[in-house]
Amino acid sequence: MEDKYYNNPESGILADQLIEFTGYLTHKRYPVVLRRVVFYDIEGSRRFVLYTNNLQATAEGIALLYKYRWRVELFFKWIKRHLYIKVFYGTSENAVRIQIYCAIIAYCLVAILERKMQLNMDIYSVLQILEKSAIDKTPFRELFENSKMSEEDTPDDSLQLTIQF
Repeated sequence: MEDKYYNNPESGILADQLIEFTGYLTHKRYPVVLRRVVFYDIEGSRRFVLYTNNLQATAEGIALLYKYRWRVELFFKWIKRHLYIKVFYGTSENAVRIQIYCAIIAYCLVAILERKMQLNMDIYSVLQILEKSAIDKTPFRELFENSKMSEEDTPDDSLQLTIQF
């Protein structure tokens, strides 16, 4: 194991090491030398240990690549959570881009609608109402006024069924 241990406060790199698996099965399955980079994120106050087979890049470059890759992962997590893309219909890069762009545009239009109409609802609720009335010709204002229950319209507890054993 070659150890280039250094503490670079500007870049956050704590260690840059070349390692090799020593166990019988692990060495047999992966006999190639790996690189271990220890990185400290000042913003998040977290330490990351990164493993790679890229021996040419600098330790700072590897940490930066992982940081950018994590941003991409967070972006796709946001897409899954907010844009409700369950499956990509195309397999080419262009098809995926178009589907993501359409979903982002639809999300932004719903957010603008919610803001302009001062609905004080979360985007998910607005999307649910719009989804259920997609082929209905009801004006937006009526659609959202009907979906909100006023204080007087709340169900009375006396009408609630009870189960007695």
